[in-house]
Amino acid sequence: MILLGSTGSIGVNTLIVARKFGIDVEVLVCGSNINLLNEQIKEHNPKIVVIANSQDISRVNHTRVYSGQEAILKVIEDSSSELVVNALVGFLGLRPTLKAIECGKKVALANKESLVACGAFIDISKIQPIDSEHFGLWYLMQKRAVSKMIITASGGAFRDWDINKLQNATLADTQKHPNWSMGQKITIDSATMVNKMFELLEARWLFGKGEYDAIIETQSLIHALIDFKDGSTTAHFAHASMQLPIAYALDTKMDENILAHVDLLKVGSLEFREITTDRYPIWVIKESLIQNPALGVVINAANEAAIEMFVNKEIGFMDISKVIINAYDKFDNAPQNIDDVFAIDKEVRSFSRSSL
Repeated sequence: MILLGSTGSIGVNTLIVARKFGIDVEVLVCGSNINLLNEQIKEHNPKIVVIANSQDISRVNHTRVYSGQEAILKVIEDSSSELVVNALVGFLGLRPTLKAIECGKKVALANKESLVACGAFIDISKIQPIDSEHFGLWYLMQKRAVSKMIITASGGAFRDWDINKLQNATLADTQKHPNWSMGQKITIDSATMVNKMFELLEARWLFGKGEYDAIIETQSLIHALIDFKDGSTTAHFAHASMQLPIAYALDTKMDENILAHVDLLKVGSLEFREITTDRYPIWVIKESLIQNPALGVVINAANEAAIEMFVNKEIGFMDISKVIINAYDKFDNAPQNIDDVFAIDKEVRSFSRSSL
């Protein structure tokens, strides 16, 4: 397989699963964590390595090292691997997804932005989601009439904060996730609830038109629920580990133990909360966005621009949602093709940087 984003948490877990099932890793792609990359090279012996910056090439312990996005696209095109695991973060993960599909490869997708920004132009039959929530929905699907699909959220770093203090939240505050450790951007997205908005959009593209919603489940043991039209509801319980959806992406006939079972007696009780617009202002556009999923490119571009400004201390935490909502109100023309997606992305980023 080709692994894009090998040194992130999903990439690391993918390599654990690959080792468990004896899957060869043809290509490793990562950003700037060269020390971890060198450890991965030693263990998995890839044929080719691609990194973000050319100045780091000399630090990589491999004879075939390339850098930059064009190199990623080239290795996907030239590779004999039939599977691409895309765990890149952000809009930069879109072109590799498109290239992999163009080359007839299967994509195990953890790059949310691919479907959020370009779902209308992606062949979903080539996609196997490896987010816990979409895996959970897929796992629960039966040949029964569905009323609603529901995914769960942790609530992020500020689920228990005094709402009046949120405007003064710092970057360091956003990174204190109550349940686990993730990368900087996704942890910010978890705190704003943008991450869950993205996942609802992904679900809409993956499973088609229908009713979608999200709720907070504080222990992150339930990842998805389906309300069936007969009045019954099923829930997918599993310990929070990406290894389970990754394992199914690599082998859909999975019949080996991947995780320990959830012991409900030890859990004792579960807590559910509503996602409210006072704590998570982005939620005001949820219903509109699900009805107009092609506008995902707008919220993705605005979100990435807003996060950049927040990290640079140009705006406050609560301003992230304001920037996104301003862009969503401004741009209401859905892209008609892939070129439009990239053009709108560029235009929205420019607008968002001066919208407050």
